[in-house]
Amino acid sequence: MKGKVGEYQGKGGPYAMLRPVGGGREWQADPAQIRPATSAERLKAGVEAANVRAVQGL
Repeated sequence: MKGKVGEYQGKGGPYAMLRPVGGGREWQADPAQIRPATSAERLKAGVEAANVRAVQGL
């Protein structure tokens, strides 16, 4: 999924397993297509996760 930020969880067969920042369902990604997130991307993903938690009352 292009443009999506996830936390690396490990390998599953030939794939990298990623999970959304703040939790959620894992997805598979081609290891050749992933890279470390920039500081701005990490910050944006963290703020989005915090906003979701606030709306859900968590």
